[in-house]
Amino acid sequence: MELRELGTTGIKLSPLGLGTVKFGRNEGIKYPTAFELPEESDLADLLTRAKELGINTLDTAPAYGLSEERLGRLLCGQREDWVIIGKAGEEYQDGNSRYNFSPGYLEMSLECSLERLNTDYIDIFLIHSDGDDLPNLSDDVIRAMQDFKRRGLVRAIGASTKTAEGGMRALEFMDTVMATYTPNYTAEKDVLDFATTHGKGVLLKKALSSGYNTNIEDVFRFCFAHPAVTSAVVGTINPEHLRGNAEILNAILRSPPEELRE
Repeated sequence: MELRELGTTGIKLSPLGLGTVKFGRNEGIKYPTAFELPEESDLADLLTRAKELGINTLDTAPAYGLSEERLGRLLCGQREDWVIIGKAGEEYQDGNSRYNFSPGYLEMSLECSLERLNTDYIDIFLIHSDGDDLPNLSDDVIRAMQDFKRRGLVRAIGASTKTAEGGMRALEFMDTVMATYTPNYTAEKDVLDFATTHGKGVLLKKALSSGYNTNIEDVFRFCFAHPAVTSAVVGTINPEHLRGNAEILNAILRSPPEELRE
């Protein structure tokens, strides 16, 4: 799997990223079927398979339950092999999500994530979203994010957004955005277009609609036809699903550009 640079950050990502919600949380989620949290030995095997497939990108967050601390153990001795996408602003506790987007809270959350992940930096650090993006992307918050980057705590900054307005503001002042863009949802297309004209890379979430969209080839072909898309994060704990997703995307990306746009 050929790595792709995220805008002008110098960070090279696999076009398929591995989402790790299921590494640490199985409550209060919207997947079509229930599941048990896997054993860490099974997750170690999954990460080995991911590396064999050329996947180097992992997406995690404090809101993903035990995901960060499990990754901290699983990636011991191989931190440099992975690009970690982290987040702050949302915590999941006692069956509910709690949000706090104050600069002080974001810094505290970042420090806790670094400790849980057993690392001294996060590659791509995003502000989580509660759906009300613009107020959460205040000048003070953006300055705090820029300061985290200046101090070397993170390599690139951005926001995981749910609105086009939020995505545009994130790209105006930061490095990247994690947006949703699928054949059935194009409300954030303006964000991707803005990224293209400003040399920014875009991360995609929910490309497969949390497992509800099973037409994987059509979805990936649609998503990667847009030139702004660097990587799509898809969560799974099933090695065969991971392999299948990677093979489908590899075949699409090897096709001629004119076929990708069809």
